[in-house]
Amino acid sequence: MKDDLVNQRVRAPKSQTVRTVEAIQYAKARGETVTLTVDGNPVEVPLGTTVLEAARKLGIRIPTLCYHDDLCLAGVCRVCVVEVVGQRTLQAACSYPITAPIEVRTHSPHVRRARRHIIDLLLSEHYGECYTCNRSVGCELQALAMEYGVDFFRFGRLARPRYEIDASSHSVVRDMNKCVLCRRCIRTCIDLQEVGVLEAIGRGNRTKVSTFLDKPLADVICINCGQCINRCPTGALRANDPTDDVWAAIDDPSKHVVIQTAPSPRAAIGECFGLPPGKALTFELNTALRRCGFDKVFDTNFAADLTIVEEGTELLLRLKRALAEGDKSVALPQFTSCSPGWVKYIEHFYPDYLDHVSSAKSPQQMFGALLKTYYAETNRLDPRDVVTVALMPCSAKKFECNRPEMCASGYKDIDYGLTTRELAKMIREAGVDLPRMPKSEFDDPFGTATGSGVIFGATGGVMEAAIRTVLELVTGTKIEDLYEHADVMPVRGFDGARYAELPIRAVGPVPPLVENLFADWDWLRGATLKVGVCHGTANAMKVMENIKAGGRFSQCHFIEFMACPGGCLGGGGQPTPTNPEIRAARANAIYAEDRSYEVRKAHENPAVVEVYRRFLTGGPCGPKSHKLLHTHYTPRGKYIA
Repeated sequence: MKDDLVNQRVRAPKSQTVRTVEAIQYAKARGETVTLTVDGNPVEVPLGTTVLEAARKLGIRIPTLCYHDDLCLAGVCRVCVVEVVGQRTLQAACSYPITAPIEVRTHSPHVRRARRHIIDLLLSEHYGECYTCNRSVGCELQALAMEYGVDFFRFGRLARPRYEIDASSHSVVRDMNKCVLCRRCIRTCIDLQEVGVLEAIGRGNRTKVSTFLDKPLADVICINCGQCINRCPTGALRANDPTDDVWAAIDDPSKHVVIQTAPSPRAAIGECFGLPPGKALTFELNTALRRCGFDKVFDTNFAADLTIVEEGTELLLRLKRALAEGDKSVALPQFTSCSPGWVKYIEHFYPDYLDHVSSAKSPQQMFGALLKTYYAETNRLDPRDVVTVALMPCSAKKFECNRPEMCASGYKDIDYGLTTRELAKMIREAGVDLPRMPKSEFDDPFGTATGSGVIFGATGGVMEAAIRTVLELVTGTKIEDLYEHADVMPVRGFDGARYAELPIRAVGPVPPLVENLFADWDWLRGATLKVGVCHGTANAMKVMENIKAGGRFSQCHFIEFMACPGGCLGGGGQPTPTNPEIRAARANAIYAEDRSYEVRKAHENPAVVEVYRRFLTGGPCGPKSHKLLHTHYTPRGKYIA
């Protein structure tokens, strides 16, 4: 009987909605257009365009709340309602497709009253004091209330909070008392990231956004990427903020507080001070951090270069075992490991592939291990008194630095992870106007970096940096002679997943850096290096499923995975709002900074070479570097140092 019902559903005719959607898609494919009038202004748009899109084309602003450029349509908040002449009810502009000529009024008296009542209703269910809210300045609900003249709680307000604040996660704090049920976080987690931690449960006024069985966020399969934070319009979601602890360390004269800054925050932090996206403040930030009280300011790009040397060497060792020695047990393709959100994702969803993940730690953690060993020894500091802070674009970095295995130095390698937004708050608190700061350099011995470290911030950047080093080490030919200006364009761009083949037509002598590991490169002569790049875990899932099915990504030797859309520049700790245009502007800033460096290859970084000469004396992937800079997975998938 059950099979009969299933068969009946399969054979059932398509609904009117499905037929309409298919008709719109077919008409779009044929290039059909339709003309409508918005507030008396005619405009011609492709058939199926939404009213919101048509209004934006005319420069007419319609307020939104549940809508986001990165997400699928929902139409649940109704803030964007408009009047379609001839229709009895108001329509949601964000989800109303135009299939015939219509006349739209976006700011009629009826529309304005409706929007104000909707905002009043949202405020009646929104508990919290705006002055102490972390989104007080950038709250979209507060901005709408001001725009529509809400000067009292027309429908009352909650007298007390309904829900306990969930601060169980190192990365994300949830305060559902401030949630307005826009469902942006749900669509982000399910559609954008393919994780599915959050869902709406209950009905009517009992509806709430919850985790599985309403468990704390630390007890579910959250990957800590923080993309939900970047799209939440209120203060219902925020990063777990350690700035008070950082200030306490700075104010403690017995502590030596150092900070490393990653390239993506430097390309975006200006947005927190009113600058347009794409304006990097790398060297102004150095001055600002010293005025905040940090003892030393270091460049994460140094550790990114170190990561490339270690990870690239590991790749060559895997290839040697597979190609020269015929070891069929070698886990290829090798996956990058510098994105902690991606590492958490593969641990949860594809644990059988953990041996494919590079053992190299992320630049953040490599730097922490060196700061509490090499740096402390060189400067005669007690590692217990060295406080290491990392400015990162990523909320998952908070989780990463708190993993119990991240203590290769004998201490917690990185004490605190700060997001771009959190550091901007600290700078303002110190009375520093960042854009007006004079420029200053990074501190030695970790102030020297290359363009390869900079491009880590954009999707494809880790792969490009690895290619610059690996191909040059193997072929003996300058990468500039293989790719114009050393720009490896096949791995750049914002496509969800990219695939490239790089032929190795000739090989050169083995350079001194790795001569203890390789006798020659003859086994690579005539080979084709196959690489892949993807960003966002929804795309990572597609690539992993392709690998499982034996598709072309299964033939790759090396694949870069980044958990966040656009890579680190779109991380969960970056300034809000975010959208494809903003991420593209940040990428332009990163690539411009890359072009400004005289040295653009990781293995040519003199500071990296010096560290290997003086401290990591066994060379890349040697005993000491493996102890401090690498982790590995046991057969059961336990992540250990």
